[in-house]
Amino acid sequence: MITIREMQLDDLDQVIAIEEANFSVPWTMNGFFSWLLREDACFLVATCEEEICGYCGLILTPPEGDITNICVAEGFRRRGVAQLLMQGLLEKAREHKICTIHLEVRKSNTAARALYEKLGFIQDGLRLHYYEEPVEDAVLMSLTSC
Repeated sequence: MITIREMQLDDLDQVIAIEEANFSVPWTMNGFFSWLLREDACFLVATCEEEICGYCGLILTPPEGDITNICVAEGFRRRGVAQLLMQGLLEKAREHKICTIHLEVRKSNTAARALYEKLGFIQDGLRLHYYEEPVEDAVLMSLTSC
């Protein structure tokens, strides 16, 4: 069973392990730590039998918000974890009166783009050469719900 809850400081070791395994330029422990202390950010984790299997974050700037990251550990992909995390973030956004949510995603990440489209996000821009290692364009997407 997958459970979605707010990220705690005690979760950071597991989150960092997933982050480092999945990103060529990962966030640092201090990066996550500093965001967790902020009142204008919300980070969630997905747990599968007490193990963290994914996480995501949202910066709260009502009436808008920006998804900072979303990641699912390789062994837990294709089980609906990312969708549950996104649904959790969308609920948190509603609670904080966020009407429009923005994100960027690697152009080649077709699985993530398909999920975002399924949840109602639309492509509304492109940032050339946004990502590094490897260099790649970012597709900008947004969802307006109010």
